[in-house]
Amino acid sequence: MSRAAAAPPPMPPLGRPIAIPVESSIWSRFTNWASENKGLVYTIAGVAVVVTSAGVVYYLNDAKPNPAAQPKLSKKERRKRKEAERQESTKSPTTSGEQPKAPTAEAADELPEINETTVATFTDEQRRDYALKLKNAGNKAYGSKDYNKAIDLYSKAILCKPDSIFYSNRAACYNALSLWDKVVEDTTAAVSLDPTYVKALNRRANAYEHLNQFSESLLDYTASCIIDEFKTESSTNAVERLLKKVAEQKADDIIKSKDPNKLPSPTFVSNYIQSFRAKLRPEGLEDEVELPESTGLGQLQLGLKAMEKRTHEGYEEAANAFEKALEYGDLGEHEALAYNLRGTFRNLRGSQEQALRDMDKSIELDPTYTQSYVKRASMHLEMGDKDSAAADLEQALKQNNSDPDIYYHRAQLHFIHGEFQDAAKDYQKSIDLDPSFIFSHIQLGVTQYKMGSVASSMATFRRCVKNFDKVPDVYNYYGELLLDQSKYEEAIQKFDTAMEMEKQTKPMAMNVLPLINKALALFQQKSEFSEAEKLCEKALIIDPECDIAVATMAQLLLQQGKITDALKYFERAAELARTPGEIVNALSYAEATRTQIQVQEKYPQLAAKLQGMGAGAAGMGAGAFAGGR
Repeated sequence: MSRAAAAPPPMPPLGRPIAIPVESSIWSRFTNWASENKGLVYTIAGVAVVVTSAGVVYYLNDAKPNPAAQPKLSKKERRKRKEAERQESTKSPTTSGEQPKAPTAEAADELPEINETTVATFTDEQRRDYALKLKNAGNKAYGSKDYNKAIDLYSKAILCKPDSIFYSNRAACYNALSLWDKVVEDTTAAVSLDPTYVKALNRRANAYEHLNQFSESLLDYTASCIIDEFKTESSTNAVERLLKKVAEQKADDIIKSKDPNKLPSPTFVSNYIQSFRAKLRPEGLEDEVELPESTGLGQLQLGLKAMEKRTHEGYEEAANAFEKALEYGDLGEHEALAYNLRGTFRNLRGSQEQALRDMDKSIELDPTYTQSYVKRASMHLEMGDKDSAAADLEQALKQNNSDPDIYYHRAQLHFIHGEFQDAAKDYQKSIDLDPSFIFSHIQLGVTQYKMGSVASSMATFRRCVKNFDKVPDVYNYYGELLLDQSKYEEAIQKFDTAMEMEKQTKPMAMNVLPLINKALALFQQKSEFSEAEKLCEKALIIDPECDIAVATMAQLLLQQGKITDALKYFERAAELARTPGEIVNALSYAEATRTQIQVQEKYPQLAAKLQGMGAGAAGMGAGAFAGGR
């Protein structure tokens, strides 16, 4: 689904304040797309791992795993191959076709002294025979949980004949004893002898994870799953766990170095602010009233005026002015407004706790100021506290049950949680109270679409075009729903109309979403990567901080196999992320992309296989690519 039609993510924390009309976080879009199209994501990005833990017991058998690139064999063929491998590994001087009896643990006791000196005197056939007997004796000791004895037997088998299975089996003993460094050492030896040995890769990945070396663990799990062609469901679940661990490690550094005063892109800030109905300036703060900038009221007036510029510089000026207004004080009846506005910009900067305290103070000063309840509700919801958000909205209704903004934002809460019937009722109530607010109409149309009432949704948007023919947002979101129905030409026409209106009405503060949507439409219709990239680049020239443009560009590059370039954009998206949860989410995709690069460097034979798989997955259709469609 498109941004307009996509339900926000099912789990907190939400990537964006719910007050934003229609739009959800780009990481919500990408996560939704990833979860719905895992095969495409994994074969493009090379991301999947097999989950293992200290409690997993591996079967210690003779045969190595078959390379996943080979066709899947029938049971009969697998039995034949296993028997042939067993015969090859147990060759002895006997020339008859009779199979030798499997060595027993007692047979190992009858062997001569095994050390470097004596092994040098054995023939190749003796080494193979002794190694097999020692390995089987080690298996029996392992099964009896006599791990130290098993380690000794496997060590002697390795002296006779270095073999990836022997190293991996000895690693299993170290795993049982939680000697993780030893596990890494032995599995590394096993993988050096057989780079496609899944069991050894999994054991080493498990050990790395216990050593908190999550990047190394992720790389091994990824290689393992490429060999297994991503067929294990537990692998697709485990990748999210590993990626999150890697991302959380790196997110701390970003959070520590992040400028706490940095605002998100002007596109984002504008969308948040316009989700509340515009109100006239409070009496005494109009432009014609001259107020010294050295006073609290003067700074409050300055901030309100700066907000109207709808540019990055204007929003920065406004945020600083609201801080100063409360520092200077003496705001009289406007003090509740000042706390509301400072809290709004603190929330936009990601300082949610400070923002909540400001909203609390605003409500304490003026309990009838319903907008402060609504904004506090949006913060609670972003932090995953649905109950507190609902309680705030109910308190607001007690103060004024005729405020259309309250119903609009309560509808947003319902929408986010998939309660579309309730959402539709509240959007309609908001319209009944004030039909001039365009976003209530847009969201009603989107909600109808989500409910499966496509005809009703299209009718709602046609009415919007008739009644709000000069509002670019109408054409942009109408285009998104048309795009979701694969009506490419109509969608592109709507996006072009929206872009032209943006140029005419807001040349210095254009909303770049129509550009990005057109890029996705061209890609889906004709796979025009070049033109789509140009549109995203243009969006980033207009709004360099626009995370949606950055992440869309990353998706386009990833789809083309330009992994190194895609990584740069994913890392940029992490820098632009506003909240800790969003930073982790962005870094997860960056680490997924980075892991593919490492796989290509470390396992070139797997990289070739992965690319072949990705080419096949591309046939799933471009519709799966467009931000969770």
